[in-house]
Amino acid sequence: MNIVLFGPPGAGKGTQAVKLAEKFNYIHLSTGDIFRKNIKENTELGQLASSYISKGDLVPDEVTIKMLEDAANENPNANGIIFDGFPRTIAQAKALDSFLQTKRNQKVDKMLSLEVDDNELIKRLLERGITSGRPDDADEGIIRGRIEVYNKNTAPLKNFYMQQGKCVEIMGVGGIDSIFKRLASELA
Repeated sequence: MNIVLFGPPGAGKGTQAVKLAEKFNYIHLSTGDIFRKNIKENTELGQLASSYISKGDLVPDEVTIKMLEDAANENPNANGIIFDGFPRTIAQAKALDSFLQTKRNQKVDKMLSLEVDDNELIKRLLERGITSGRPDDADEGIIRGRIEVYNKNTAPLKNFYMQQGKCVEIMGVGGIDSIFKRLASELA
């Protein structure tokens, strides 16, 4: 089963993806982690991604998909993949569909959308900023900007999966374990 774990910054995607991957023997593919790994290891794709990032440009979908493909192929016996942080646009969703269909004879089975209101997101990210030291999580203005960009550019992707009957909205508020139970019940 291939899952898109979806939600705004601070919704808990990374935390929940790790728990779900462990419980169901899925691969957890976080685009941020994959970018950092490829850049750190100075791979050909990492160098290419870095050339875009250093100019402040978005990494092209083809490069991101190739990195995801390579990471997915490292674990051929997994029961499925949890995509965390990808896709972010309809074009990326279509590229993901093409990759899964042509390279793995699979599809995206579900989008699990973590629903969290903006005030809770801001509170969580400010707390994370204190513990993680991430400067983008320490400034409320930057956080609000990231949420605004998400709402404008990424949130519309949910309709793409809703129209296919694949989107399930999950209340992303409460303790980590209670949110996990809600998510896991959709995969059991």
